[in-house]
Amino acid sequence: MTVEETLVLVKPDGVARNLTGEILRRIEAKGYQIVDLKMLQADRELLAAHYAEHEGKPFYEPLVEFMQSGPVVAVRVAGNRVIEGFRSLAGTTDPTAAAPGTIRG
Repeated sequence: MTVEETLVLVKPDGVARNLTGEILRRIEAKGYQIVDLKMLQADRELLAAHYAEHEGKPFYEPLVEFMQSGPVVAVRVAGNRVIEGFRSLAGTTDPTAAAPGTIRG
């Protein structure tokens, strides 16, 4: 069994729509463990470090501005193959193309 950890972010729109509890419920329902959780207002320095691979891309500035638009919930999640499993649970990164029943769908 391969126990992994991953970072899950409930972004400002999810927090504003009161979806944090439902997202956490779905994570736990899949058998994953919430190891740590923190609500924070992300500043530019933190976001620049987190999204460094995207700096210079056309969507970078709008992404950083969006992530600063409200609080974010950062969740450290552990479990057997949690990285692959959470990607499936979350759905595609484009919410308009995410399958029904996924977090983004």
